Amino acid sequence: MDVGITIQRAYEKQHPWVDLSAIGFCYVIDFATMGQINRQTQRKRRVRRRLDMVYPLVSGTLPKSQSWPASPGAAAAPPVPACACPQCLLVMSVKATVSAAGPRTAHPPPPSASSTTSPPGTGSGKASRPGLGTLNRSHLQRLAIAQSRVLIASGVPTVPVKNLTGSSPVNPALAGITGILMSAAGLPVCLTRPPKLVLHPPPVSKSEIQSIPGISHTCRKTTKKQAKKGKTPEEVLKKYLQKVRHPPDEDCTICMERLSAPSGYKGPQPALKPDLVGKLVKCGHVFHLHCLVAMYNNGNKDGSLQCPTCKTIYGVKTGTQPPGKMEYHIIPHTLPGHSDCKTIRIIYNIPPGVQGPEHPNPGKSFTARGFPRHCYLPDSEKGRKVLKLLLVAWDRRLIFAIGTSSTTGESDTVIWNEIHHKTEFGSNLTGHGYPDINYLDNVLAELAAQGITEESLAQEKD
Repeated sequence: MDVGITIQRAYEKQHPWVDLSAIGFCYVIDFATMGQINRQTQRKRRVRRRLDMVYPLVSGTLPKSQSWPASPGAAAAPPVPACACPQCLLVMSVKATVSAAGPRTAHPPPPSASSTTSPPGTGSGKASRPGLGTLNRSHLQRLAIAQSRVLIASGVPTVPVKNLTGSSPVNPALAGITGILMSAAGLPVCLTRPPKLVLHPPPVSKSEIQSIPGISHTCRKTTKKQAKKGKTPEEVLKKYLQKVRHPPDEDCTICMERLSAPSGYKGPQPALKPDLVGKLVKCGHVFHLHCLVAMYNNGNKDGSLQCPTCKTIYGVKTGTQPPGKMEYHIIPHTLPGHSDCKTIRIIYNIPPGVQGPEHPNPGKSFTARGFPRHCYLPDSEKGRKVLKLLLVAWDRRLIFAIGTSSTTGESDTVIWNEIHHKTEFGSNLTGHGYPDINYLDNVLAELAAQGITEESLAQEKD
């Protein structure tokens, strides 16, 4: 994210180029040609700027990168409007207050692993930064107490903070607001767990739980499924490709070399000529065969292929989800926006374990935070359709993966895999609840992007 922000800032200031060496990357981005140049090898690759991606803001200062100054007459890009939610307004107001207070409450440098202070009220006893004394933290805590009552009463979500030694948590009523104020003032905050915002339904007895008509069983386990054996990558690709004798005058979007030239892939060489070119039969996109074989070998090697340009799936795509259990049943409660039906509850449970050869770090242990995870669907015709497709996704190991959490930054942990679920029952404070009139259609589109449609249900029966 730091790299993305650095590039975006230089782009908005209309700089012709930006050098990323200062933040640890030996690249120069040339905005005139939209190209990336490796300073060591002088190799060039194209880059593109997408407008449809979420662009979150981050706190703290970023290392300064070198970029060509904008011309005096260049107009600056209009500032991005700030979020108007109560939390963000509070953070911005505190930042303004801290800045106006002068050097005594100036922002400290970003925290390092060896210089982290504990939140106020935790009894840690010491501050590791000169210039940020007890007065500043006391002032911030008084401000938190003064403003928290109104915000907490209005239902603003809170963020738990805790002493880094694991003792004496901040008072729950003030933890979220205190954490926000500390973050705004540049003080480090230790998030101990996800915010407790999720509303669960009232307790349900076993006698109230019902199986779902038309769907067999109420529980499904998954174990590691071995990739299809016996076929070489070349044999797999042969099913989905047509050879191209006269390549078009364009780039291979995998290696970024011209299709009329040999593949630029420099890794282990497959048993193919580097200048062979093939076209995928469904979508018609053209690539070097060398590049497609390398891409297949770097994937799950399950006999399927996904076009890197348009994401069309060839064959049956499977994932690398760790072993676990998926339960599903009906509970006698309704979801906001779906008062005409009961609720389907899904319970996912994946234990921690050791990564296999298909995972990012084979042989290394992985964590599984927040399990069991409860998810909800309306018990409507479309809700049951979504559940049936989720069962297919579960069997194909596509709902979870092992990677780096986007919320905590923890690596080698179980994460969601691009199929959104509703984990909040009685409200939509986090955006992961109901009402959401578009959710069922959106999740059907996400499942289709993974190759799971109504046709998949017929395939599973076969």
